[in-house]
Amino acid sequence: MLARVLADLQGHLPARTLGWVFPDETTAALLLDGVGNLVFAYRPPQPVLYVSRERLRGEPNNPFQRLLANRVRGDLLSAEQLKLDRVAVFAFGGERGFVDVAPARLLFELTGRNTNLLVLESGEGFEGRIVAAGREITGSRNRFRTVRSGGVYTPPPPYEKLDPRTLADEEALALAGVPVGRWRDRVDGLGLALSAELARRAGLTLAEAPEGRLPEVVAALRSLVADPTVEAGTLSEGAREASRAEKAAQLRKALREPVEKRVTLLRNQVADVERATVGLSDAERERNEADLLMAYAHQVPAGANEVTLPDFSGDGEVRVSLDPTMNAVANAERRYGRARRREEVFLRLAEREAQLRADLADAEARLAQLDTATLADLEALERRLVEERPEKSPYGMRYVSPGGFEVLVGRNNKENATLTHKVGRSTDYWFHAQGYAGSHVLVRAGGRDLPLDDLLMAARLAAYHSKARQSSNVPVDYTRVKHVWRPKGAPAGRVLYTQQKTVYVDPAVPE
Repeated sequence: MLARVLADLQGHLPARTLGWVFPDETTAALLLDGVGNLVFAYRPPQPVLYVSRERLRGEPNNPFQRLLANRVRGDLLSAEQLKLDRVAVFAFGGERGFVDVAPARLLFELTGRNTNLLVLESGEGFEGRIVAAGREITGSRNRFRTVRSGGVYTPPPPYEKLDPRTLADEEALALAGVPVGRWRDRVDGLGLALSAELARRAGLTLAEAPEGRLPEVVAALRSLVADPTVEAGTLSEGAREASRAEKAAQLRKALREPVEKRVTLLRNQVADVERATVGLSDAERERNEADLLMAYAHQVPAGANEVTLPDFSGDGEVRVSLDPTMNAVANAERRYGRARRREEVFLRLAEREAQLRADLADAEARLAQLDTATLADLEALERRLVEERPEKSPYGMRYVSPGGFEVLVGRNNKENATLTHKVGRSTDYWFHAQGYAGSHVLVRAGGRDLPLDDLLMAARLAAYHSKARQSSNVPVDYTRVKHVWRPKGAPAGRVLYTQQKTVYVDPAVPE
């Protein structure tokens, strides 16, 4: 396939170049006068080289592509393949102008997972000093071969594959149980596009193994050697579709993991809601037992492990287990506390249940669509996941106040200490719920006074991220960071402060 593309190109050389475009981060296209776009798609493991008449666009996406656009200029003088290997080199004449561009060579290795696109200094053949590499390969990545800017390029080592031009029937027997789509791993010269064409000619799908139809598939393979540009379309079209198919397969694989993780997370959170619902009945039982203990405290003997008390309904009795080290009232208070915590958990989770179930249904639908999604759909999903990904910061949760100030909320004692003593400047504002354990909230005001809306937002955040979350009219202290200090020997997050003012707010987070 590579040999045929280069053979078609030979008749147009030398060719005037009209500039580079970069459709994505691993694709470079050179517009050639009278030819079209010579496209170098160098994404491992299935690179392709083809000519396209489409109108392609795109600015450089990375430093290598910027260097390529500036360093590889002038007429394309020659295009040569290394024997029958998957390596081709293109010689460019350079340009003269206000700043001269020296001649250079572009070397394309279409070698599976080791695919690379290299800019070499001008010279002859396939060796020379590397000016830049699309993929720098160090000894830690490949102990047999390195590819680095400034180093000397040497061709890749030889490989062992069946030669389709000389394939004997006895050799072909080893391919009988191999799906046609995987013949490219064992037969030289086959890529995705020609694998698809081989399957079409043999009347099989890529996932089918020849088994009893091996002679027909071998005949189709030999026909590809004789004529690789058959009715299914030009090699350019096949290569383009193969490149898109490979890109879609890689994107599908990359997207599956985060979507599956999100489905698992949401299922666990929905399960938490269901467990909290079950816990609500336990809370009711605990509260009923506590009421009985308070009502009949005078009948509960000291040091008892359990007691049987008449049910308030008048129907029978209720057996209540006790902590013998505590009296009836203390046992009742413990039950009230457990019941209250269960109810608080239920209320907190119940508020989110509808949204959790909707998010779960959406995530499961995304997962189901991955196998059949087109490349455009996969790219749209990737953008959506990136937009939905919360911004992570080593300095806590991040918000923006109505006035545009950055608001940071500590997620644990260590982050509280970092925010207050390292991130915060002396004139920034510091918030904390008065009398409750909770997060430190820092508003990076830069010495400016806080408008009322910004102040109340930060106070509500401090109340929400504290033990007072389920309360209302929570007192929140605020002061400048310079008035907050950590006592000597105190654990991380423990502070004292002065010159504070107090506001009373209901806990809330920005919508």
